[in-house]
Amino acid sequence: MVDIKISGRKVGVSDSLRAQVEEKVGNALKVFDIKPMTCDVVLRVDKNPSNPERKTCEVTVFVRDNVVRVVASSDDMYAAIDEAADKVTRQLRKYKTRVIDRRQRVAAAKTGTVTQEDLAALIEPTEDETEDDQLVREKYVDLLPMTEEEALVQTDLIGHDFYVFTNATTGLINVIYHRKNGGYGIIKPKIEEENEQ
Repeated sequence: MVDIKISGRKVGVSDSLRAQVEEKVGNALKVFDIKPMTCDVVLRVDKNPSNPERKTCEVTVFVRDNVVRVVASSDDMYAAIDEAADKVTRQLRKYKTRVIDRRQRVAAAKTGTVTQEDLAALIEPTEDETEDDQLVREKYVDLLPMTEEEALVQTDLIGHDFYVFTNATTGLINVIYHRKNGGYGIIKPKIEEENEQ
């Protein structure tokens, strides 16, 4: 049985909501017998009445050294939970497929030349951030040593455009990212190029 921690933001977690999360998300996690695995579920309601899909279910699954994160919104919290559970199933299926089929990851991890547009795409503000000259969000990350292939898998699992990691081979910080025209790129410190020569 996977430990599921459920919390609410601007919404009380009723017994029926808790039961829905435990059933739907719990069943999605049970299908994949991967250990160790823990799960955090956050239910929240946006108080803005102009937003038709104000009810959100955010699920974060910690599986081994990876994080799978999905978000689903609806005008009904139960529907948001159901959709999040479906997304978790798809992401965990992707995780297992990528871990099992190493050759796919090698092919997908080919890098290309970084353009100004690629770098700009990494720092474009998200919908909830402003264009002002102020720090809107600060995030701390664990820089776990991993291969480029593992970082690529992690990027897909958390659904971000890029991922910062410690390269297990060199011990240096790298950034892997989705390219706008398809495929992936990787940003490495100049010292890595000098060491390869």
